[in-house]
Amino acid sequence: MSYLYTFKEQIGFKEVIKPGDVTKYTGFSLLTLGAGESYKAKTCDNEVVLVILSGKANVKVDDVKYENLGERKDVFSGRATSVYIPLGSAYEVAEAQGEKLEVAVLSAVAEKKFAPFVVKPEEVVVNHRGVPGYQRDVHDIIVDNAEDKVDRIVVGETFSYPGEWSSYPSHKHDTFNPPEETMMEEIYFFKVNPPEGFGIQVMYNDDLSLRDAYIIKDGDVVVIPEGYHPVASAPGFKVYYLWVMAGPYGRKLKPKDDQKLVDAMKKSCK
Repeated sequence: MSYLYTFKEQIGFKEVIKPGDVTKYTGFSLLTLGAGESYKAKTCDNEVVLVILSGKANVKVDDVKYENLGERKDVFSGRATSVYIPLGSAYEVAEAQGEKLEVAVLSAVAEKKFAPFVVKPEEVVVNHRGVPGYQRDVHDIIVDNAEDKVDRIVVGETFSYPGEWSSYPSHKHDTFNPPEETMMEEIYFFKVNPPEGFGIQVMYNDDLSLRDAYIIKDGDVVVIPEGYHPVASAPGFKVYYLWVMAGPYGRKLKPKDDQKLVDAMKKSCK
C-alpha cells in the first residue's frame, strides 16, 4: 500500500489521517480559514496540538481564550506558535487578522487529561544537527519540554538544507526494545520552498520487505508505520516537515540507527 497522501487544495477542515485507520495512535488534519472565518470541534478521545503554519488565530479551549496567536507568514519565516488541547475538550479556532489562516491539527489517542497551554515561538527548542551532506535544523515544539504536561503526543518541525538529507543517518523507532529502541509511529507533513521544488521520502526496513520512495511535493503527507525513513531535498529547494509521534510505551524517543549504513559510512571516510 502507499503511505503517501498527496496535497489537494481545500478550504475549511480536512482530515487526512484518522487515528485507527492507517495509524493506531496518531492523526493529521489541515485547517484552512479565510478572513474572519472560524471552526469548532471536540477532541473526544484524542489530545490535539494546533500548529499555526501561517496567519494569526484566536483559539478558545473550553472557557480558556488565547488571542492573536501566530507570528510567521509561512513555515520558513520563523518558529511556530502552537496550542495544546487535552482530550474531552471543545475548542474553536478563528482567523484573527483578516487574511488566510493555515493550521495543522495533530492528534494522538490519549488516556490522561491535562491542562491546555500555548507554546510560544521563543519556547521552541532549536537544534542544529548533522554535518555537510545531511544538515538540518530541528525545532522541538512538544518534546522533552512538555513532559508531565501531555499524555502521548510528540511534535516538532525539521528544516532540511537544500540538496541535503535529514532524518539521517537512517533511523527507526518501530520496536519496543529498551533501552536501545522505543516504539512510536509517525506522520510527516511537508512544505517545499520554493513550492515548485520537491523532496524524496525513503522508507525501508532491515529485510527490505518495506522498500519505498516517494516524490514529495508541497503539502504532501506521509505515514511512517515502521522502518527507516530518511528525507532528501532537491538542490536549490528547502524541505520542511512537521512531525507528530505517539506510541504505547511513553514519550521518550529512542531511535535505532541503521547500523550497517553507519558502519559503511565510517569505512568510506577512511
